[in-house]
Amino acid sequence: MGIDQKKKQSDEAKEVKDAVHLHRQIGLLPAVCFIVGTVVGSGIFIAPKGVLMNSGTVGLSLVVWALCGVLSMFGALCYAELGTTFSKSGGHYTYLLETLGPLPAFLRLWSEFFFIRPAVASYVALAFGKYVVEPFFTPCAAPSELIKVVGILGVTCVVAVNCWSVTVASRTQVTLTFIKMFALILIIIPGVIALAKGKTEHFQNSFEANSVTLDKLPLAFYNGLYAFGGWFYLNYITEEIINPNRNIPLAVIFSMVTVTVFYLLVNVAYYTMMSPSELLQSDAVAMTFANRALQGVSSVIPILVSISCLGALNGGFFGVPRMFFVGARDGHWPSIFSMIHIRRHTPLPAVLFLYPLLVLMMMHGEIYKLINFASFPRWFFLALATLGLLIDRYRFPERPRPFKVPMVIVVIFTVVSFFIVGLSLYSDPWYTGGSCVLTLSGVPVYYVTVHTSRVPKRFRRLLNLCSKQLQILLEVAQQEVQTY
Repeated sequence: MGIDQKKKQSDEAKEVKDAVHLHRQIGLLPAVCFIVGTVVGSGIFIAPKGVLMNSGTVGLSLVVWALCGVLSMFGALCYAELGTTFSKSGGHYTYLLETLGPLPAFLRLWSEFFFIRPAVASYVALAFGKYVVEPFFTPCAAPSELIKVVGILGVTCVVAVNCWSVTVASRTQVTLTFIKMFALILIIIPGVIALAKGKTEHFQNSFEANSVTLDKLPLAFYNGLYAFGGWFYLNYITEEIINPNRNIPLAVIFSMVTVTVFYLLVNVAYYTMMSPSELLQSDAVAMTFANRALQGVSSVIPILVSISCLGALNGGFFGVPRMFFVGARDGHWPSIFSMIHIRRHTPLPAVLFLYPLLVLMMMHGEIYKLINFASFPRWFFLALATLGLLIDRYRFPERPRPFKVPMVIVVIFTVVSFFIVGLSLYSDPWYTGGSCVLTLSGVPVYYVTVHTSRVPKRFRRLLNLCSKQLQILLEVAQQEVQTY
């Protein structure tokens, strides 16, 4: 009898393993590499110019970088609590749905699909293209069309990997993370050596306010926070993390402390070897630094930076599609997005359908404008999610919370996020206002398609037919095992 029971349990375990669902296979090291590898992308090689341009002085720019690190750590800790309180994947969408209701959750999906994800991935891909192409045209400017073509090729490779295998995508992220941390160390060491030798002229009178204005500071923070962006991506894949109650908080704390320290040291290295005016004139800060401080190995830096950008792209395409997967599973997004490849066990449609809009935005986008355009809705919804955390604590004080953040951290992050969002509308009304309008354009769509479902029957039949044909073509099916 005991042998029969063991055989039955073994058969059941095999059936569950072979069933169509997303498997738990992300341990602590891949989780840390997932956060670090997504955060450390093109930002630290592009954003220093934007931070300095909008902060006005070297000293204030370093303060902005430090505060961005602290604020990102606060936000990451808040999301660690949310990720251990709610066991579903989906990140922002899930937390808004559970705490504030379906409308904000739908708007998060709407804005992410139509302009946040395309904009975020576009400026990382454009940075990838710039660092790959630029060395071949120095000292002349590289053709923008070629930069875009190379960026599109990089995105295509990342999309293919994430459609192919979760394991390959995860191992790729770990490998790329170690390579990009080596790139940062390669920048930090000569800067620290030069600083130790007394090269401090660019830090003298570093707080003299030549062009500091309050209306520009939010844009300085946006550029700095863009470089830290990605600390919330681990929450997209909660259902695929081994022992999430332990590994999510540990991964968040270790990765954010590491990234903040490295970013500050990298910026100190930049200012040690370059004057503020030289940094502002450079569109590829790491290249300018390499030509100044690493002449012997300067040709390696563009390769390392481009690999860093690929790591950020890979992390984004690994995490974000899970949000659409969960939204579709809940009936708030087209059902095809909730399908999983029957053999590869990847959310193939959710990954694949992000690709066309991204390519379209890359063809018409410019890096710094894309940063401002995407930052408003991204930080608005982050603030809403942590506001929802405060509301949930008040409404359900007895809810189990395996990891609980001090209330003061949640309040500070929420207030500062709303303040930055509000002030950015004044600083850059055209791009932030435009992204606000595009976000709100999802409200009528929600009430027509989700809340009251007033979609005409013919149109619904056509959508169902298209969904079935795509399901057959892509070899995908609904999840067969509940994973939350």
